[in-house]
Amino acid sequence: MSVVPVPTKMTFFEFLTPLVASGQKTITIRDSSESHYQPGTIVEVFTLETDVKVCDIVILAVEPLAFADINEFHATQESLPLDELKQLIHKVYPDQPRLFMISFSLVEA
Repeated sequence: MSVVPVPTKMTFFEFLTPLVASGQKTITIRDSSESHYQPGTIVEVFTLETDVKVCDIVILAVEPLAFADINEFHATQESLPLDELKQLIHKVYPDQPRLFMISFSLVEA
């Protein structure tokens, strides 16, 4: 069995990075390929489109989350309306019923 290295970088769509950098966005929902973050580690945040560093975050938790269970709590933590959040996740991870919620907080500079 191969060991997956603990990631030290996370990318977000550029339109979401101000929410991460301001501390308004405190979770991200990813598929299993991006579920290897470890609580307590500091991760650099970059824009997906341009690979520009935005800030650092500390990973608080990584928890399984079914697409069907995404609700207003997640939308609030994502700082997006629930319908927009579900559409975005479905577009990025089509037909992925098993996802992961990664909780994080901003590392103050």
